[in-house]
Amino acid sequence: MTVLSDIEIASENMISPFVGEKTGSPSYGSSSYGYDIRLGEEFVVYNNGRPHVLNPSRPEELVEDKDYIRQQADTYYRLPSKSFILAHSQETLTMPDDVVAMVKDKSTYARLGVTVQNTVIEPGWSGQITLEITNHNSRPVLLLVGLGIAQVMFWRGKQCQSPYRSDGKYQHQTGVVMPR
Repeated sequence: MTVLSDIEIASENMISPFVGEKTGSPSYGSSSYGYDIRLGEEFVVYNNGRPHVLNPSRPEELVEDKDYIRQQADTYYRLPSKSFILAHSQETLTMPDDVVAMVKDKSTYARLGVTVQNTVIEPGWSGQITLEITNHNSRPVLLLVGLGIAQVMFWRGKQCQSPYRSDGKYQHQTGVVMPR
């Protein structure tokens, strides 16, 4: 496997909209060996007042407005200390069958105690990325809508035998998608 460079990432047409060079603060756009994605405007907060245990084998048990609350933000989301939310990328990725990607923390936020869970993006998958974000800091941190939130790195391998299926449960997702 080889890491894709900025030239290779741009030539694959797998990111929309694509920004050819880093801009903004926190920055977003193409970097030497990756792409910094921007934070979308939708956020999901789990309702901590509910005693219900979350079971990954039974995600259908989640009941909107009881177990979680969807929120919109135009410019920023104030992430409380010691909290967890779901958000999404503004960009849509469309992965070739021979490319796999990994979502990684962005150092600007990591230095404030905010982590974005590392997530694998499978060959053949397409959609906006649902981001899992945690604030480990004892102070709130502003998450800035439309600016850089995480870096995505891409690797090319041989074409895989079983890329993400066109009917996969997270295929073509937009906004924040809850566990299915």
